[in-house]
Amino acid sequence: MAENERSASAERKTRETSIRVELSLDGTGQCQAATGVGFLDHMLDLLTRHAGFDLTVRAEGDLEVDAHHSTEDVGIVLGTALGDALGDKRGITRFGDARVPMEESLAAVALDLSGRGSLSYQAEFPTHKVGEFDVELVEEFLHAFCLNGGITMHVDVVRGHNSHHIAEAIFKAVARALRTAVAIDPRAAGEVPSTKGIL
Repeated sequence: MAENERSASAERKTRETSIRVELSLDGTGQCQAATGVGFLDHMLDLLTRHAGFDLTVRAEGDLEVDAHHSTEDVGIVLGTALGDALGDKRGITRFGDARVPMEESLAAVALDLSGRGSLSYQAEFPTHKVGEFDVELVEEFLHAFCLNGGITMHVDVVRGHNSHHIAEAIFKAVARALRTAVAIDPRAAGEVPSTKGIL
């Protein structure tokens, strides 16, 4: 797959949510997110900008219950779109890591576009919410994203005492690690970056 063709769309409709995502891995950081969850839109904007993707997300969900289903399902659909956009992963760098500060907070993320979805998540927030957003949904989003995108990801919050800053540091670190991992490696000669020959 040519670098400029690395894009995909994905949809998910359930009794709880209706979500559509359009993703380009080789974009300019443009995000149009309308999930009905303001803080999630903010995090998706950060993710897109710092990963260098282009992203459109449209979501309708049972927000009268809470933001859980919408947040988790956006993660599912975004992960699916990422996996589809990567195709057979020929020529990609595959691994990425980043340490990102956000004022007093510092987050470290390491990831592998391995095809094996898993999340190791070590983060403590001093509050249960940022505005109306439950901070436990950060983990729920990333877990869904990793499982459906085939990403092995480790998230460690080194320090922080402001919940908003901690969440921003996490999403920015994920973005920078993804930016590295999806990048085309000029030394890879279009090969799949695995001794198995497949990811």
